[in-house]
Amino acid sequence: MENLRARVTFEREFKIAEIDNRLYGSFVEHLGRCVYGGIYEPSHPTADAEGFRNDVASLVEELGVSTVRYPGGNFVSNYKWEDGVGPRSLRPERLDIAWRTTEDNSFGLNEFISWCRKVKAEPMLAINLGTRGISEALDLLEYCNHPSASRLSDLRISHGYTSPHKIKLWCLGNELDGPWQTGHKTAYEYGRLSAETGRAMKAMYDDIELVSCGSSNMRMPTFASWEAESLMENYDITDYVSLHQYYSNEQEDTSDFLAITLETERFIKTVISICDYVKAVKRGNKDIQLSFDEWNVWFHSKAVDNKKMSMEPWDKAPSLLEDIYTFEDALVSGCALITFLKNCDRLKIACLAQLVNVIAPIMTETGGGLCRQTIFYPFMHVSMFGRGTALLPVISTNKYDSKNFSDVPYLETVGVLNEQERIFTIFAVNRSLDKETVFTLNLKGFSESSMLEHITLECDDLKATNTISNPDNVTPRNRVNSCENLSEGVYDIKIPKASWNVIRFKV
Repeated sequence: MENLRARVTFEREFKIAEIDNRLYGSFVEHLGRCVYGGIYEPSHPTADAEGFRNDVASLVEELGVSTVRYPGGNFVSNYKWEDGVGPRSLRPERLDIAWRTTEDNSFGLNEFISWCRKVKAEPMLAINLGTRGISEALDLLEYCNHPSASRLSDLRISHGYTSPHKIKLWCLGNELDGPWQTGHKTAYEYGRLSAETGRAMKAMYDDIELVSCGSSNMRMPTFASWEAESLMENYDITDYVSLHQYYSNEQEDTSDFLAITLETERFIKTVISICDYVKAVKRGNKDIQLSFDEWNVWFHSKAVDNKKMSMEPWDKAPSLLEDIYTFEDALVSGCALITFLKNCDRLKIACLAQLVNVIAPIMTETGGGLCRQTIFYPFMHVSMFGRGTALLPVISTNKYDSKNFSDVPYLETVGVLNEQERIFTIFAVNRSLDKETVFTLNLKGFSESSMLEHITLECDDLKATNTISNPDNVTPRNRVNSCENLSEGVYDIKIPKASWNVIRFKV
């Protein structure tokens, strides 16, 4: 069978932008076993004095998570942050109507901040604009960020946190365009509430950054009009607008599934154009940046989850949204990460949803072990090697048509230049299910170059998974003899069918 051919050229001058490290964020919500039995399990053999699982914390650090969004998600829209601070014996139990569970609040705001410090991640707090508003947001900001000598900062100090948390990133609610959301609002209602909330918060601390709710996904009937109308109200206080997208292969059409991130590209470009339109109408001086603060593959567990929430409500930390990811899911994750890097001039924050157990790269057993899911590896690689300046490729590659997409490139790729370390890294996915791709790489724009390594994630079984009992079923490996130096700065590189690739050069 004849291989596919492609040509790829990278030049130093083809800069997209410096990559914001917050592009490698994740998400922790009080949902299922993400918190309880995930990051926090005081009775676990590896738990530290604060109840945090050290085995989980080690994998979070290995993953390279830079930022963590908390506490929701749908959960936040009926959440009272005060329930989760102070002595645990005084914390009330509440019904969470988003996921129909019971929350005992033994893990709350201060525990989350302590855990973020442990794993060296920046906290990103979402505030409740579903059932609450300006007053509660100001109280939370005062509690978190004010040093002392006010009622709520002194309350924090009495809880054992003498230094302020200094939280920079704040989400003004969550998915309030969605009718499933507690406190669902029209675009105008949300725009006005978020504008006044943000204005008050920045009057207290003008160095904070605020994220306005965008559409829950681009297939919402109000998509685009929601962004335009809400931003017309809150443009002055908004630093980022959020995007959410989850990927599904319920039709079992892998070729179409691997093309789904073309929709992500359109989503990003459309929202950028809306932000720029509002800027023009407002005669504004600032560009609103993007925060893709929920993204992942999510469909494997939905039928079971819906039944459980309907038939067995109000449990504490039940097993929900525990998707077991396949090898093909990892390929889609890789394509999404490449898409984010290609748009890092405006996309500054992204959060893989979620971090542990709940549609997550890390799966644990309560009281037991854990494993890296297949999607762990592309994220880890990009977080590890994707620091620096993103470079846009000039690419010629074969294309295909699928059920819902046309002109899908078989080769999806982007480059990252780390000037300090003089390392150039290429991330690439071969979407072909049956053909190796050989691409001619032109690096003549670099005075010198030599290949360091070629890491691949590949598997003959697209449905292969990693589990706690079989944790290394799908793991990366180093390829040898995959690169032929044709002339100075020109290489032929072979990448396997249906594979994720990390190709690193010294330059």
